[in-house]
Amino acid sequence: MTKVKPKKPRIRILLGDAVSLGPGKIELIDAIEKTGSISSAAKSMNMSYRRAWNLVDSINHDFTDQIVVTSSGGKGGGGAVVTDMGLKIIERYRQIETKALKGVMQDLEEFGHYLSLKSSKSE
Repeated sequence: MTKVKPKKPRIRILLGDAVSLGPGKIELIDAIEKTGSISSAAKSMNMSYRRAWNLVDSINHDFTDQIVVTSSGGKGGGGAVVTDMGLKIIERYRQIETKALKGVMQDLEEFGHYLSLKSSKSE
């Protein structure tokens, strides 16, 4: 049997009915922080502007404080800024992800053997 290194799992945080936060939303917030724009962040992720805008809107509604603050376009153009709370959310999510992965890495490696057998047959 070939030893297959499992792919890094994706951690999604579900808290009640409101908050569902996973790697996609975290990547979007991070891209907005880097680009200063929802549009540019969306393009960098091969995502439609509408989808990115809807995700930002849902993120802002799920938390007690705004995560991304937007300004309208115009002569100088619009933009988006990730708030201090948004930066904390990114940092905290990554801490949770690291802890979770450390806790289950051996199990994931063993589980990966089962998955690799199935995926290698379908390729």
